[in-house]
Amino acid sequence: MHKLRMSIQKELLLLRRDIGGVVILFAMPLVLILAVTLIQNAAYQRSGDSQIPILIVDNDKGDVAKSVFENMKDSHAFDLVTEIDGKPITETSAKNAVFSGKYQLAIVIPENLSSDLQAKIDQNVEKILLSFGLADSLKPKVAERIITKKDVKLYFDPAVQMSFKNAVMNNIDKMISKIESQSIYAAFKEQLGDEAGTDPFENQNFIAFKEINPTVGNKEIKPNAVQHNVPAWTLFAMFFIVIPLSINMVKEKNQGTFIRLRTNPVSSAVVIGGKTLTYLIICMIQFYMMIAVGIWIFPLLGLPALNVDANLFMLTVVALFSGLAATGYGILVGTIAKTQEQSAPFGATSVIILAAIGGVWVPVFAMPKFMQYVAMCSPMNWGLDAFYDVFLRNASIMEIYPEIALLFLFFVVTITIALLYDKKKRSV
Repeated sequence: MHKLRMSIQKELLLLRRDIGGVVILFAMPLVLILAVTLIQNAAYQRSGDSQIPILIVDNDKGDVAKSVFENMKDSHAFDLVTEIDGKPITETSAKNAVFSGKYQLAIVIPENLSSDLQAKIDQNVEKILLSFGLADSLKPKVAERIITKKDVKLYFDPAVQMSFKNAVMNNIDKMISKIESQSIYAAFKEQLGDEAGTDPFENQNFIAFKEINPTVGNKEIKPNAVQHNVPAWTLFAMFFIVIPLSINMVKEKNQGTFIRLRTNPVSSAVVIGGKTLTYLIICMIQFYMMIAVGIWIFPLLGLPALNVDANLFMLTVVALFSGLAATGYGILVGTIAKTQEQSAPFGATSVIILAAIGGVWVPVFAMPKFMQYVAMCSPMNWGLDAFYDVFLRNASIMEIYPEIALLFLFFVVTITIALLYDKKKRSV
């Protein structure tokens, strides 16, 4: 025990000699989580202050265009722009403005959209009533007019994401479908006349969507940017200790410190144990700092407060095993690397790759099928899933057991490989 305590003291001494590096180790994750959460919060819950300006070219001037624009205004997500520099927008000017990156979207409503839609509906209603023998036989026959298909043109900035395009197109399609349905009801009512009563059709939607969120006690849990970013960037910060850990190990080898340690009656397990416990403590401090920022700092910035309720113990368990996995990976990189030029770039790049495929930046379900299988190999994915289970699904210790078991297994495997590599290298 005394040897282990002295090994921990040695690691703390190395860290104390580089106070700037220690400050960066704690400060940068805090800056990162604040910046990313502030940026992403609008994607989870858009407010009126972040409306997206959209160029509008209304060549129809009818009820359909009016209804579409009113629905878009009511969503409070878009700012409808009809003029540029005091001049009405044309299709050409709208296209140029969007393709040059000044605006993200332009909507062009075609001419005679409302009138042609109504004419097409009237034709279809008359055909249906005629097939049932309900058509007005005294009404003079009029040659059926051929009505061509109308296209609502959407000009998107090439830089916008595909998810934004799909969301806009789906919303506009839904609005126009609703307008068509209401027009069909109105046409039937007009054709049937007074015999059907004043309101034979009910225009209210029969099917509605109701979101059901999980609850803890009587409190509903709603996902937000805070619940994603706190665990995600905590894991990212934990695994980034691979850089100082591996650099210190390389320094020990290059300066002869490691050889002097080996000449003392100290086993490799004690040396590795000292490094593991020291950097595991750093990981846990990072974790609690992130939690504190989520609880007390985020509300001061207008962000939702992180709600840990009675889950702090479970979160601590996940953080503990995640810290072990991060420490084991750092020890492995430090053991294999021969120079700081190898350990630092490789450690940073590998952590970024693990974060990318692990779901820290892009949700795993949004990845291609092949990458979803690759994500299952990232320890960050295991830790992130365990954090989500606790934060959002109120999971018990048995429900997160597979993830923490994988994290511990990753720690054991990396430490074992590091010890075997070091033993083989010394025996050559």
